[in-house]
Amino acid sequence: MDYETPQFYRVMQYAARADRDVVDMVSGSPDWDPPAAVRAGLREYADADPAAFQYAPSRGLKELREQIAARHGVDADRIVVTNGAGEANHLAMTGGLDRFDGDEVLLADPVYPYYAGRANFLGAETTFVPVEADGRLDPGRLRAAASDDTAVIVINSPNNPTGAVYDADAMAAVAAVAEASDALLLSDEVYDQFDYSGRFSSALAVGSPNVVATNAVSKSMAITGFRVGYAVFPPTDGPTGELVERATTRHMLTNVSGSRPAQFAVARAMATTEGDYYEAARERLRTRIEAFCDALDEAGAAYTRPDGGFYVLARFPEFPGTFDNAERLIDEAGVAAMPGAAFGRARADALRFSLTTPRVETAAARLVDYFA
Repeated sequence: MDYETPQFYRVMQYAARADRDVVDMVSGSPDWDPPAAVRAGLREYADADPAAFQYAPSRGLKELREQIAARHGVDADRIVVTNGAGEANHLAMTGGLDRFDGDEVLLADPVYPYYAGRANFLGAETTFVPVEADGRLDPGRLRAAASDDTAVIVINSPNNPTGAVYDADAMAAVAAVAEASDALLLSDEVYDQFDYSGRFSSALAVGSPNVVATNAVSKSMAITGFRVGYAVFPPTDGPTGELVERATTRHMLTNVSGSRPAQFAVARAMATTEGDYYEAARERLRTRIEAFCDALDEAGAAYTRPDGGFYVLARFPEFPGTFDNAERLIDEAGVAAMPGAAFGRARADALRFSLTTPRVETAAARLVDYFA
């Protein structure tokens, strides 16, 4: 699989050129409103003194890092605010490859393509571990795949694209593999607000010096364009305490700092947004998952109902998840989905559908008409 070239835009651009109406189920951009405090924070910022329009501290605004620290129960000096979770993952992976012996990155299959693309960009070797039928990595298979060459293990929970959620026992088992291999566990938790199972547990709860957790408010606050993410590094007084300083230096050399107005607005929103906002988003998605899975049943598709996130992987009879078939689906059914082949070999027979569109029911009806 070509992980060097971003494949999402390939499908989205094909859909944009179609000569018919197409429901976009490729993009993972939420279609609901951000918290009211985000808009209020931007308005407040617009009237700030000139000093507020200058560079933010490189690690991020103090008030934002304190909000993040409080949410995760960690010290603020472990946090670097980044330009989205993508940069946080880049800093963590780079740091892991530098700090630990070996040049191998262990990834799940299927995998969010940007993890594999980033590993390739950094010159790392990649080994893919197929997930089980429920979409989760088996710690035993992961342990068997790890070796002295392993420097970084990447896990994503709730998972894109499988919808799998890892509980406390699973996270502890994966962290134990990282420790036994003298490797870094990079845990991307950007979908943590979209757990429908009640089982999600952050890798930070393990308390391992081999864990970096990354996150962002892009999905949870429906503000993907703000590019506010963060990484939580191990304690600075521990055996891997230098990771946060190295990440800060790389972040500074690349960006100087992140967007100050975006961080200001997010800090206000984190401080004042009640849990009802996040629960409303989850309920919206639960309704969409139910409606879409009902349609998949009617269309004769095989699928795994997601425990978290907002994606569904589905397999249709005699219609494997190739790029050619993704284009056929656009042309003939008016639905744009990501081919499973973009995520690796283990689910190459599937298509991945994003439920971040108000037109889920329209897409569902079209799929039934096309496949049933």
